[in-house]
Amino acid sequence: MQPTLLIMAAGMGSRYGGLKQMEAMGPNGATLLDYSVYDALRAGFGKVVFIIRHDIETDFKKLVGKKWESRIPVRYVFQELGMVPEGFQVPEGRQKPWGTGHAVWVAQGALQEPFAVINADDFYGRHSFKALAGFLKKIRKNDAATYAMVGFPLSKTLSEHGTVARGVCRIGRGNRLKEVVEQTQIGKDGRKIFHLDESGKKHPLKGTETVSMNLWGFTTRLFEQLGRRFTAFLEEKGSDPKAEFLIPRVVDDAIAAGEATVQVLSTQDPWFGVTHPNDKGKVQGEMENLVRKGVYPKKLI
Repeated sequence: MQPTLLIMAAGMGSRYGGLKQMEAMGPNGATLLDYSVYDALRAGFGKVVFIIRHDIETDFKKLVGKKWESRIPVRYVFQELGMVPEGFQVPEGRQKPWGTGHAVWVAQGALQEPFAVINADDFYGRHSFKALAGFLKKIRKNDAATYAMVGFPLSKTLSEHGTVARGVCRIGRGNRLKEVVEQTQIGKDGRKIFHLDESGKKHPLKGTETVSMNLWGFTTRLFEQLGRRFTAFLEEKGSDPKAEFLIPRVVDDAIAAGEATVQVLSTQDPWFGVTHPNDKGKVQGEMENLVRKGVYPKKLI
């Protein structure tokens, strides 16, 4: 059974100031999303599902989707603010969908096989997809709660132009994930790495910590777990117009409850992405360097 690549491309890019999932980052207009699909194809993924919004559907299909529809089966699902379980309503003042956990939850009808989840605006590298594909292809029961995550060192995931939020991982024996702690306001001051607490106080970090960059491998068992936790989330925080239902928190809760195991996979590849507008130049330079080294062709398709 070939795994599916599920790409979260409905984000608004509030800090970036635009739809970075459709921004050209490589030669000939290639987006970071394009490189992910290219790497996934090489790794043996058999289908791509794009999670988008209705208001970007036309542009997204024209600029991204149609390039791949002749190369691999493609499906589209839509993440919209009003997609909530029966009995719940969108609170007044809320403008954005409910987060990455919500994005995966709305895609459940398009998936019947093990799948990877990624951000559209991140670069993960060919070895990362190869490692995850190898894990997913070995899964014998698609309803088993046997998951995986490709981890990256914190120091390699920071921006030179502002703070970021990261899921910092605690790892146990056999590279099993024990906990994901979502930390916001992580930044650099020279060579020192820190995160800011709610009072603005700096706390040092080593930089060697493994972090989740939303490169996950799941089976369809996840959807039942997502459904229960999304309902509980809405009961507790549904009236908060800024509350987010996030994948790392769902996984962390499932691990703590003994409902899932998560293998942390390593990779030879760097991670890079665009959180702030000024990150774009660096990312474009990284992609040009990889093309120059022959890792990718000048024209992907």
